[in-house]
Amino acid sequence: MVNPYRGEAELVVGGQVHVMRLTLGVLAELEAEMEADSLMDMVQRFETGGFSARDLVLLLKAGLRGGGCEVELDVDGGPIVAAQAAAKLLAVTFAVLE
Repeated sequence: MVNPYRGEAELVVGGQVHVMRLTLGVLAELEAEMEADSLMDMVQRFETGGFSARDLVLLLKAGLRGGGCEVELDVDGGPIVAAQAAAKLLAVTFAVLE
C-alpha cells in the first residue's frame, strides 16, 4: 500500500504493483538525465504536456529506483496509464498533505 504522506505513488508493471518515490537524490539524478535547467523546469514539462516519451520513462524509472525497485517498464495499461502514474508521482512528491 502506498503512502502519499511519504510522496509515494504506485505503478503496475507485469501485473505486479510497485511503489514509486522521488527522493532528493533521485530527483537530482533525474534533473541531470532530463537535462533540465532546474527542478521546476523539469516539473513544468509534465504540467504543460511538453514531455517526451523519454522523459516519461526517465521519471517512472527514477520513481521506481526511489521506491527501491529496478524493473524494465512494460506498464500495464500502456502509455496513458504510465503518464497518469507519473502525474500522480509528481503531485504527491510536491504536495503539502495535511
